[in-house]
Amino acid sequence: MSYPHSGPGIASFIASLFAGAAILALVVVAGVMGSQPGGMDEESPQAIILGLGLIASAGLLVLSFVLGVTGMLQPKRNKLFAIMEATIAALVVVGFCGLIVLGMVMTN
Repeated sequence: MSYPHSGPGIASFIASLFAGAAILALVVVAGVMGSQPGGMDEESPQAIILGLGLIASAGLLVLSFVLGVTGMLQPKRNKLFAIMEATIAALVVVGFCGLIVLGMVMTN
């Protein structure tokens, strides 16, 4: 018997893809800005907008994780998208934390 897909699972999957792509793009932009001569001024409006974008993307990732858990807990629903979202969210969080640790190690 085939169950229909979970609505929150599909929504969380789409949100986590968007959040992961946004975090990747913002990290690339931060790398380009930091590689310019003189580095990146942490007080500049561009750096502040970049930081706010990263915070918003991380918030969207948390929201998508909550939706994914909700999708996994629905009875008699296909949990494929909810499980894929949890995997994507975990990979993005591990990768983002790895980049933070790498940046901290490289500055010391």
